[in-house]
Amino acid sequence: MPTSQAAPGTAPSAEEPRSAPITIKKYANRRLYNTATSSYVTLENLAQMVKEGVEFLVYDAKTGEDITRSVLTQIIVEEEGKGGQNMLPIGFLRQLISLYGDNLQFMVPRYLESSMEAFARNQDQMRSYFKEVSGVFPFGGALEEMSKQNMALFERAMQMFTPFGPQAGKPGQPSQPAASAPAAAASEQGSIDTLRQKLDDLQRQIEAINKPKR
Repeated sequence: MPTSQAAPGTAPSAEEPRSAPITIKKYANRRLYNTATSSYVTLENLAQMVKEGVEFLVYDAKTGEDITRSVLTQIIVEEEGKGGQNMLPIGFLRQLISLYGDNLQFMVPRYLESSMEAFARNQDQMRSYFKEVSGVFPFGGALEEMSKQNMALFERAMQMFTPFGPQAGKPGQPSQPAASAPAAAASEQGSIDTLRQKLDDLQRQIEAINKPKR
């Protein structure tokens, strides 16, 4: 089955035609089977497919359940376990975990996805610029600085969510008396409005970082 592939480390453009995702089946023995090539593959093989822009979906061979998300998470765990390849800061992971079950959890996936898409576009622009200028890829100092800026934005976004969660108070501190229902509702609406404003500000910062410099 032909597949649409992008350059390693880049996301396929929205303008490029996309083939149907390849089906990967996971069996009870934890083996992964690529139905397009009729061969067994490993998590490392799937990681390479992601880097090449090859789309796939993973299904449980017995139940037919879509388990793509859990398999992609396993790939991240594998990559993070390799020496010198850690990309997820401890603070970011703690903040992310604390948001599970939070009443604003639904906003996190959309924000992270849009932020990572912006980050990917930024990477592509940097690669193209340096290849046109020198014909070779630079040492990476500029990209490293850009990565720090993007990750700082991610962490700031996470910090915005945590104050409104059920665990806002610090451990060991007495909880505040419950407010009356109308006051609590007004306070919550004000917090959400403030959050939306801050998200808008962050989005403008991301767009400013992504804007090509002349």
